Amino acid sequence: MSQFRLARLCLLLAAVGLNTAPALMTSAHAQKAEAPAAAPANTVRPELFKLLDSNQVQQLVASKNFAELQNRITQAEAIPNKTPYENYVLNRVKMVHGSASGNDAAVIQAADAVVASGFEPKENQAKLVLAVADLQYKAKNYGAAIEQLKRYQELGGDMTTARPLLVRAMYLNKDYAGAKNELAQIVAEAEKAGKTPTQEDLKLLLSSAHEAKDNAAYASAVEKMVAYYPTDEYWNELIRVGVIKKPGFNADNFMTVLRLEFAATKTMREEDYVDLAETALREGFPTEAKNAMDAGYAAGVLGKGANAKAHGQLRDRANKQAADDAKNIASGEASAAKSKNGAGLVNLGWAYVTMGQYDKGIGFMQQGIAKGGLKQPDEAKLRLGAAQAKAGRKDEAIKTFESVKASGGFSDAARLWVMLLKQPAGAGAQATAAAAPAGQ
Repeated sequence: MSQFRLARLCLLLAAVGLNTAPALMTSAHAQKAEAPAAAPANTVRPELFKLLDSNQVQQLVASKNFAELQNRITQAEAIPNKTPYENYVLNRVKMVHGSASGNDAAVIQAADAVVASGFEPKENQAKLVLAVADLQYKAKNYGAAIEQLKRYQELGGDMTTARPLLVRAMYLNKDYAGAKNELAQIVAEAEKAGKTPTQEDLKLLLSSAHEAKDNAAYASAVEKMVAYYPTDEYWNELIRVGVIKKPGFNADNFMTVLRLEFAATKTMREEDYVDLAETALREGFPTEAKNAMDAGYAAGVLGKGANAKAHGQLRDRANKQAADDAKNIASGEASAAKSKNGAGLVNLGWAYVTMGQYDKGIGFMQQGIAKGGLKQPDEAKLRLGAAQAKAGRKDEAIKTFESVKASGGFSDAARLWVMLLKQPAGAGAQATAAAAPAGQ
């Protein structure tokens, strides 16, 4: 998080204004030290000024003669009955000395006194408070940094600059709920301005929501990560929190999840490739099983380790049944057309789709859905939408997915399909190639 630290020294020097000399008493008073009249409130006595002359201070800093500067500060501290303004000027010099010599604790103490004096211009007060907040953050005094940042906000400081530091101080101070709320605002402001939220902000939002045990905020953050910075890791997590862990998910519909994962990610886990292939074989789609196994081998996930032999056997089964299915699939068209319900046509169409014959397969699936009598019509729509996506008919696919309303995970999966298809070109390339036969 060090990249969010501020330009400490430059900020302090700009705020202090080394080129501005503290005000002197009137010349008449300087010539007649015995005069009883009180010096003006915002002036510095000659004996103090000669120690704290800003031109000399600047030269000492430039030459790194910090010992002489400290000697002058010590002498100035020893002068009795200093006015509030004289103390203010002395603290400004202490602040410069601390900043130039790397004594952050001295800077913090002096800057606090400068701001509290009331003599520092308001625009400089905010800068100093922000600089002190940065120093407290550097010292890992996160609670103190948060206090200073809130003080900065009260002084009218620009929180566009300060909020990244504030949220990180909150997070490190274990105020996860506070960090989450601030980060949500940062992300919302970026989106409203038509900008992409930074990956760092979204990661911190994700972690803050997780630590705060805010499941809704966590799910929303995962979705934004997928929307702006899609990776297999975030897609898997979105499928988990956005479908599997949603109330009402039916484990019997897990094949829907596997098909979505296969489309959305570049590489699946070993068990997911195997589950997809085995389930596809049981459901009568051996080419889909073959495609899953081929992808797993191509990704270097299958065919090695303790389960290498089992992977090979499963792949052989899928290859053999896929070859048989390719020879005999046309013979099933007549019986599917004569069936009282559309299930046969939907399944026949999906089989053709897995073989890469998209137009033909989509046509049969549409006929089957229109014929009706399906036990789970929305599951058929999900497969139709996937088929349309694979065929490059993105707009049709989105329309089909948006028509899915059933619970049990179907509508949740459909929503993520739409999200996948609406991603920028390249990010969702898997969606159109996921179930294509190997080599196509």
